[in-house]
Amino acid sequence: MFTVLVVLAVVIGILLILLVISQKSKGGGLASSFSSSNQVLGVRKTTDFVEKATWTLVAIMVVLCIASAAFMPNKVSITSGVMDNIQEQQNAATPAEAPAEVPAAPAE
Repeated sequence: MFTVLVVLAVVIGILLILLVISQKSKGGGLASSFSSSNQVLGVRKTTDFVEKATWTLVAIMVVLCIASAAFMPNKVSITSGVMDNIQEQQNAATPAEAPAEVPAAPAE
């Protein structure tokens, strides 16, 4: 569930970026290209739609972030996995039991 929420948040983020880039900071944006022609929506309706779409995507993003925090796995620890692997490798490299005494070579 966490992965699905993160993927949805990324998609919403990309849509939000595209929508904000299409707007101008002084209110021109997408509506400025329709100012010379007489469209069904009109200049003001296009601006209202883009603004409402932006606020809707922002609200969805906030909800997705809160939901993903709620569904986040409890124990996400990369370092513990790395430490376990290191300990396993060290245990495999050392012999299990060393002989207690090594017999001495006979003296001639």
